[in-house]
Amino acid sequence: MAEKTLLLEVITPDRKVLSEEVDIVVCPGVEGQFGVLVNHIPFLSALDIGEMYYRKGSQVEYIFVGGGFAEVTGDKVTILADSAERGREIDVERAKRAKERAERRLAMGRAANIDWARAEAALRRAMARLKVASR
Repeated sequence: MAEKTLLLEVITPDRKVLSEEVDIVVCPGVEGQFGVLVNHIPFLSALDIGEMYYRKGSQVEYIFVGGGFAEVTGDKVTILADSAERGREIDVERAKRAKERAERRLAMGRAANIDWARAEAALRRAMARLKVASR
């Protein structure tokens, strides 16, 4: 008897990053990481900045997710992400420069009239991209 799979779709405002049958999906929810197998109970979760991964057979693939939402049904996971990139698509040099820029802004301190939350989010995105690209 063949094992059932999930349809995983990762969509950003710009493009469909992925549409593939997979065995398991693991996502960075705002309340913590969660995993989904086929026939999972339906739910909706906000996503945090971080890495998600999926497994298809013995292959594991990583994707950077820059926040958004995950909708889970019995046999489908739809990721509506603010931004998303497969590990092999990430421009590592660009991510390093973004990390350095964010670190410089945060080092200036709160008195420098910088948008602290924005600089912190930029740093988290750059670090997550670098982590995914290194997998």
